[in-house]
Amino acid sequence: MAQIPVTILTGFLGSGKTTLLNRILQEFHGQRIAVIENEFGEAGIDNELLVQDGDEQIVEMNNGCICCTVRGDLVRMLGELADKKASGLLKFDRVIIETTGLADPAPVAQTFFVDETISELYLLDAIVTMVDAKHAPAQLDIHHEAQEQVGFADRLLITKTDLVDATAVNSLRQRLRRINPRAPIAEARHGVAAVHDLLDIRGFNLNAILEIEPQFLTDVSHEHDDDVSSFVFREARALDLERMEDFLGAMVQIYGTRMMRYKGVLSIHGQDRRVIFQGVHMLMGADFGVAWKQGEERSSKIVFIGRDLPKDVLLGGLYQCVADAHQANAVSP
Repeated sequence: MAQIPVTILTGFLGSGKTTLLNRILQEFHGQRIAVIENEFGEAGIDNELLVQDGDEQIVEMNNGCICCTVRGDLVRMLGELADKKASGLLKFDRVIIETTGLADPAPVAQTFFVDETISELYLLDAIVTMVDAKHAPAQLDIHHEAQEQVGFADRLLITKTDLVDATAVNSLRQRLRRINPRAPIAEARHGVAAVHDLLDIRGFNLNAILEIEPQFLTDVSHEHDDDVSSFVFREARALDLERMEDFLGAMVQIYGTRMMRYKGVLSIHGQDRRVIFQGVHMLMGADFGVAWKQGEERSSKIVFIGRDLPKDVLLGGLYQCVADAHQANAVSP
């Protein structure tokens, strides 16, 4: 069986990975894609945000970062996907791995060279890194993961250029070139990018990586910042949209610098469609998703990732946003 090409899609929290992946899945390119989703924390959201028409195979990996604690699960999942493809149970042409925004791509890429079975079955085609024009300058200053994501990239895509001026974009481009002079840089707005420049490009060059990091194939150590954590808000009752907007707006004003990423799928009182809610630091927005199906159990789930977040304050306030909370005058435990 020919080697299965793999694209690692990485980028820091909120850089636009899922938006781009949705665009790739919707675009007509004649390829069937298996997607491996990794999210930081106990529960994922991105799987629910992906457009699925029955042709894609979506696999979730939670409870840890793909570059360390669940790396063994990645090897197992890749092996199972290849077995099912060989037996005819699954039909796909390539794999895209969307890493958590806190992932160092180096240990993920290592998997395709240090595990003999995986290296025989799969070909690492490229590492594509998304860079948020609004927040990248600060992220690159603070987080070594953001630096590693840029340094290991075979393609760099700058997103959210509409939120900053041309001078800031040019300054960011120059900084990215200093970190990684070999990776072409393009822009992606709302997930729109040239797919032919991202897939089947044979962009990953092991020799070039070894020049940058000679210990690439032997050093598997990796640590995360201890003060970065995540938690999940879940609620089966419908939420009041106005109260939600007021509460979260106030929280963003107070704690926005510590709220690195927050996103969710909401069940709103009087609304038959899902509301997709996303934010990065002080930037927050919502849009309508697909309609709830007849008889489908409706619920809300929001994942928060940040530094020293006031979990009790956020959860307590969100439970007060339940549509009937003011009548019941009770807060969920």
